[in-house]
Amino acid sequence: MAQNRKKTQGQLSQRLQRWSQAAASTCYMMILFVQPAAAADTIWSRFSTIMADVYGELVGISTIVAVTAASVALLVRMISRNERAVSEATSWLKRIIVTWIVLNTLGFAVAYLQPLIQGGNYTP
Repeated sequence: MAQNRKKTQGQLSQRLQRWSQAAASTCYMMILFVQPAAAADTIWSRFSTIMADVYGELVGISTIVAVTAASVALLVRMISRNERAVSEATSWLKRIIVTWIVLNTLGFAVAYLQPLIQGGNYTP
């Protein structure tokens, strides 16, 4: 049984690794083929705009997913009588909150640090 579980985890790990490599390759190719939309834009200003849009969508989606996952974790904590399930739900709840805070803090930092270093000139 334990050996069967290790095989399943190994297969899942390989699938996850292949999926993450494919996602990274796709992102890399998207970045390589980005072209300015207008003649006045540089590739970096267009890239900044695209990344701001992508980040805005990511934060919106992550908030919805975080609320949904946190709701499930809280329900498991409230309903379950199994101590192991309760402790795992608590740890998942902590992870969800920390990840959501990190994602939103990154956006906050970029929004306020970008004007400081805009144009390659740092002005304190």
